[in-house]
Amino acid sequence: MGGSRMSGIKISVVLFSLCLLASASLAAPAAADEAIPHPSTYLPKTISEVMQYKNNFDDPRSWLGSPLDPRTLLPPQLYKRLCFDQEAMKTQWAEVIGFRAPDRVGQIAPEIKPGKYTYQDLEKYPGLKALLIPQWYNRIKPGGPPHIGNIPEFEIVPTRQLYYPLPVSEATKRNAGKTKLDDQGYLIPSTWEAGFPFPKPEGEFKAIQVMWNWVFGRYCQWEQNFVNYNRLWAYTRDLKRDYQSDAFTLFGRLAGRVLIPPLGWYDERAKKRGELITGAWKWETPRDSAGMTRNMLNYMDQATPDQNLLYVPSLRRIRKMSATDTQDQVGGQDLIYDDMNLFSQKLSATRYPYDYKVEEREFLVPVTIDGTHYMSSEDFAYHNVKMERRPIYLVTMTQKDPNYVYSKREVYVDAETFVIHFIANYDQRGRLYRTEDVWWHFFEEMGMPSWFNGMVTLMDHVDLHSSFICMWQCPAFWDIRKDLGMTSVVQEAK
Repeated sequence: MGGSRMSGIKISVVLFSLCLLASASLAAPAAADEAIPHPSTYLPKTISEVMQYKNNFDDPRSWLGSPLDPRTLLPPQLYKRLCFDQEAMKTQWAEVIGFRAPDRVGQIAPEIKPGKYTYQDLEKYPGLKALLIPQWYNRIKPGGPPHIGNIPEFEIVPTRQLYYPLPVSEATKRNAGKTKLDDQGYLIPSTWEAGFPFPKPEGEFKAIQVMWNWVFGRYCQWEQNFVNYNRLWAYTRDLKRDYQSDAFTLFGRLAGRVLIPPLGWYDERAKKRGELITGAWKWETPRDSAGMTRNMLNYMDQATPDQNLLYVPSLRRIRKMSATDTQDQVGGQDLIYDDMNLFSQKLSATRYPYDYKVEEREFLVPVTIDGTHYMSSEDFAYHNVKMERRPIYLVTMTQKDPNYVYSKREVYVDAETFVIHFIANYDQRGRLYRTEDVWWHFFEEMGMPSWFNGMVTLMDHVDLHSSFICMWQCPAFWDIRKDLGMTSVVQEAK
């Protein structure tokens, strides 16, 4: 369990279209930047190796300062290219979005100051109820059934100004006002080049503009060039473990690249087909799922369905998933395929469209300042939790098609970085169904929100099941066509 080899990071992961399998004559990938070493030269080989420095349970250690701290793990030439002057990043990003987070918070329950709190303080400080996301407020209590992930005590830290690397700010500023929407609010791909399409969401389509910043922007996690090492544990309503898995996640950006060459389009194929971002998940455990791989390819055009492929080794076949299939539950976990990477559902005017509305306000959200948070194996509660007031766009998406699994989604998006902190999904009867939250880490010298030292909590509020993921993340600039292609997965499995 976890000792599975990553094959020198030649991770066989699914990613591209069935056309990739059938056509070897497609355009060759853009030449890799020779100054940037391949990820296989510096990444750990196994998930067990990663977990030696921080485990899921009872472990207040941090990967910060360990041999797996990206600041020392990365090859010097790569680390140097990912770092920028912090004051310049702060100044330029504040100009791009029009504010700094510390100036946008403190109006709700101003009596709640930075400091340490426990569940016993909820009566003493009623303002905490106004500050916390409702589902989070209900978790401020000692650990116990029916879900894991309660928080008996926490520390509120001062609100920080967060920002992005200079190339992201420059691209966003250069292209400000160029990205257009159609008369229904859907982004016209030919009008977007790079950067966040709507750094200052406004107007009739403000709510969906926030979501387009996630779909097209998403310059967090090194503009979506990364690898995750994930260890997941899942529990019944009695807090009995019923599932455990190890998995790798690889992502690569194909359009609007600004950090590491190739800049702009990854290659001619991406440009011709309008390919945006690719993602791949490979399960190493449990044994009956070993080698199972799911690949996702996002297309820029909302009329073109995103591609999702699933490879099942025992069947020796690749399954192309339909828009209905992506509503299936991921084996053993409390989410569907559309929930992976927080939100990966295609925004479409014709396939499961939504009505959108947005509210701006501040909330307290968990963050990973020092990475010392952990889950207790005794009560399955989180400890050493840090929380921060953040300016939030609360986007409510009401489903128009009664056949979709969720009737409504509530998406809590950071107004300064446009990352998603929390999602609440409601079933077709209007009941709270599944929730998902991620605790973000921020690398100051890189201007980069990431899931390094991350913790992900998944909850099913109908079946009373829950799971959590201990996650290590690192920048990885792949040879995407080679490293993330389906062909290598099939060959290795044979």
